[in-house]
Amino acid sequence: MVTTRATDLLQELTLTLRRQIETFQPTIETLDVGTVIEVGDGIARASGLAGVSMSELVEFENGIPGIAFNLEVDNVGIIIAGDYTEIEEGQTVHGTGRIVSVPVGDALLGRVVDALGRPVDGKGPIKTDRYRPIERIAPGVIERQNVDTPVQTGIKAIDAMIPIGRGQRELIIGDRQTGKTALAIDTIINQRDKDLLCIYVAIGQKRAKVAQVVATLERYGALNHTIVVVASASEPAALQYIAPYAGCAMGEEFMEQGRDALVVYDDLTKHAWAYRQVSLLLRRPPGREAYPGDIFYLHSRLLERAARLHKDRGGGSLTALPIVETQLGDIATYIPTNIISITDGQIYLETDLFNAGIRPALNVGISVSRVGGDAQTKAMKQVAGRLRLDMAQFRELAAFAQFGSDLDETTLRRLERGRRLTEILKQPQYAPMPLEEQVIIIYAGIHGYCDAVPVDQVRRYEQDVLAFMRTQYPEIGADIATRKELTAENEARLRDALSAFNRSCTYATALDTQE
Repeated sequence: MVTTRATDLLQELTLTLRRQIETFQPTIETLDVGTVIEVGDGIARASGLAGVSMSELVEFENGIPGIAFNLEVDNVGIIIAGDYTEIEEGQTVHGTGRIVSVPVGDALLGRVVDALGRPVDGKGPIKTDRYRPIERIAPGVIERQNVDTPVQTGIKAIDAMIPIGRGQRELIIGDRQTGKTALAIDTIINQRDKDLLCIYVAIGQKRAKVAQVVATLERYGALNHTIVVVASASEPAALQYIAPYAGCAMGEEFMEQGRDALVVYDDLTKHAWAYRQVSLLLRRPPGREAYPGDIFYLHSRLLERAARLHKDRGGGSLTALPIVETQLGDIATYIPTNIISITDGQIYLETDLFNAGIRPALNVGISVSRVGGDAQTKAMKQVAGRLRLDMAQFRELAAFAQFGSDLDETTLRRLERGRRLTEILKQPQYAPMPLEEQVIIIYAGIHGYCDAVPVDQVRRYEQDVLAFMRTQYPEIGADIATRKELTAENEARLRDALSAFNRSCTYATALDTQE
């Protein structure tokens, strides 16, 4: 009985197996496969891979990714985007048929990712099915429109004298430890509860510094609208090379949805170093300062992707704030001059000013925004129209006055006014100021309401007058914030309010002087 049952079961299995064999349809999958012939220092050369494309993602047999970088006659130069010590000669490598791409979309907001879009913050996988290639041709001239909407940085000196518009490329340049990253972080913090999404790309920085930036953004409630892309100093040069392009692709997704995005590249000096490293290892011919000949194109094809799209294409924008580090204040070296010629202006931070306690350490003479007043609200344009000129003249007069020669009364008055304006334009870190308060305090400085305040009391005067305006005359600030301009009626009320405050304060006598 048992034998019969076993025989029936065996026959049934045999029939099932025969049926599966008869219905089996073989599938053929072609893979472009090569063999590693050389490896070391983050690069590999492979024979084969005849059909691989430039910038195609390849995969080694142990799963480590790489990027096809050099397409030569008999081999392919690959930059390795992982631990190259795990790769050995003789291993196989195959093409994926996919140009390097990164995940994009709202799912990345509030996350910290690497240059390939993989999460590194321990918050689990990123749930998105949208990917974009990191390289893309910049929008053409016809697809763009004028830059005329401001990016409010919350920093008085910048919003008043060097305005940044949505779709602009504004370079932040200066020596190390002069507050370049702080300016960018303050700008991101100021976008809380606003419609500007932010991407911060950290290239070649220490992980401790990146962790500090992420913690700062979280503490001030700015991480929820920000994507942080990290290619730290301990990561392969390949990831440092592609990181800014990955951040740009993430921002372009928002731009093409008709939204506004801001991307910070911190910094492009280290990006150029990473590109020089992989280029020299792959025997690309060196040029000036050992950089390869296409170093200008490296940054131009990145920064030109920042744009404000025409309203027919949704009207979205991507604003770029590249950061460049100089040595001993020399902006005439290779990489700084390249990027200055690509961007729409630069914010130059000076070490001497920083050490003198003027922070942000903005050099008004060299700093410029080529978009100018088009990217300013009408209210700021009304009060700060002559501020830049006044500050530039003050710096010249202050240098001249050091010789101790006799100065006429007009020059002395300008010097005193300039000292007070300098104090007004100082601002602590992580404390961006709303537009209406910037307008009020700059109006007070320009029109002489604080001329009689001792210079060392100007910061206190600023805090007190803004607190007074918030509590006693809130309608003035609300009107400026709503209309984005200073009407004649509101200006008259502002003058009366400032005069009333001056009569009530005790910093000095005769504080109600004005122009």
